[in-house]
Amino acid sequence: PLQHLQPKTVPKRLRTSQRKPREPQLPRSLIKEIFRHFAKIPVTRDAFKIVEKCSERYFKQLSSDLEAYTHHAGRKTVEAADLEVLMRRQGLVTDRMPLTVLIERFLPLEYRKLLIPVAVSGNKVIPCK
Repeated sequence: PLQHLQPKTVPKRLRTSQRKPREPQLPRSLIKEIFRHFAKIPVTRDAFKIVEKCSERYFKQLSSDLEAYTHHAGRKTVEAADLEVLMRRQGLVTDRMPLTVLIERFLPLEYRKLLIPVAVSGNKVIPCK
């Protein structure tokens, strides 16, 4: 006699990903563009890989330092003053080279307008806080 075959039950897969979450990174094209702008000479692919690793480590250290300054001040939000203190500690901002001069020198006009307050007619200051 024929035996009735019963279908096997297959356990359902959970929809969880097996991959571990990746950290956000700066786009490679942005790093290359910035590096080419300041290097002004041809750079090999191997050198770009090293620059990418260095920039990743730099931004990790930068963010952990900003987190430490914010925690030390008893806040949960990073403020512009924390960034200025960090840049002073790194020697980028000094009494002779204030942060506004760095902004004017290295950022495009659209960002300058957002970061540097400017007085306009009607007793208004742009950008508003």
